[in-house]
Amino acid sequence: MSLACSLVLTAAAQNYYPADIGNTWVFESVDGAERSTYTLEGPEIIDGQERILLKISTEELSTGEVDTDRYFLSVGNEAIELHRTIFELVDPPAIVTADFPTPVTFFPLQLELGDAWQIAADAEAKLEIGLDLSGSSITDLEVIGFEDVITPVGTFENCAKVQLDLNFTVGGFLNIDSNTHQWFAPDVGPVQFENSDGLLFSLVSSNLLTVPEEPETTEEDSTPEPPPEEDVIPEPSSEEDAISELPPEEDAMPEPSPYDVTGDGIVNILDLTFVASRFGESDSDADVTGDGVVNVLDLVRIAQNLGN
Repeated sequence: MSLACSLVLTAAAQNYYPADIGNTWVFESVDGAERSTYTLEGPEIIDGQERILLKISTEELSTGEVDTDRYFLSVGNEAIELHRTIFELVDPPAIVTADFPTPVTFFPLQLELGDAWQIAADAEAKLEIGLDLSGSSITDLEVIGFEDVITPVGTFENCAKVQLDLNFTVGGFLNIDSNTHQWFAPDVGPVQFENSDGLLFSLVSSNLLTVPEEPETTEEDSTPEPPPEEDVIPEPSSEEDAISELPPEEDAMPEPSPYDVTGDGIVNILDLTFVASRFGESDSDADVTGDGVVNVLDLVRIAQNLGN
């Protein structure tokens, strides 16, 4: 079960989760097996009121299987408020819904290191086998740091790191405990998260990433230049001159990329899989950063060079 957050650091006039409808963030796991997409949609009408829909879809790339969680939000005077959640469970297959007649704090508008709050809810679970059960969940959230985060699309400074501890119980027999972390960059929003299995997901695209503007073209600049005159190549005067006019030899083959650890000529998902399978080891073939151990930095470096 995933969880995403909206928040604003008002003291520094920085928005750690821009809440405009249409914003999108796409993440991929460092092992290349999953993709997670966050979108802000709406407005949705809940109990006659307009709400922002935060939708998080996670896809298993090998099977195409997708599960989607939904959060219905509004922005209050002091906090981002939560009105309803709808989660899709995989094991066992179920739809879990929780309503908040009195909205609860999803994230406070003012965020500082050490801030902590709790979301408690009674929930209804509809199992795929046709059984309806009651349950409850408690999520404890805390801002535990501000860090720089390296992703395939760039390095983000002063990211808020939020820890989420979830306890979810259904019907007295299903109990889920999870500990996750998420990082939010100023004016960009979520840029990285770690799921309950310790798998890291990094941002690979977002409509909020800065794109260099094209220089303005004046009427004078737009006038096409005349084509260059063709060079006339004089005929060689002798056999020796003819040899000197031959085209230069082709350049030597480029050096192989240090991130192509499989040696197939391109940095791709196979290289990510090769390194991920040696995570925590001291394998020199997979340790592309040369720091003595295969870790997340090696995975990030390969992800940054995909396609090269």
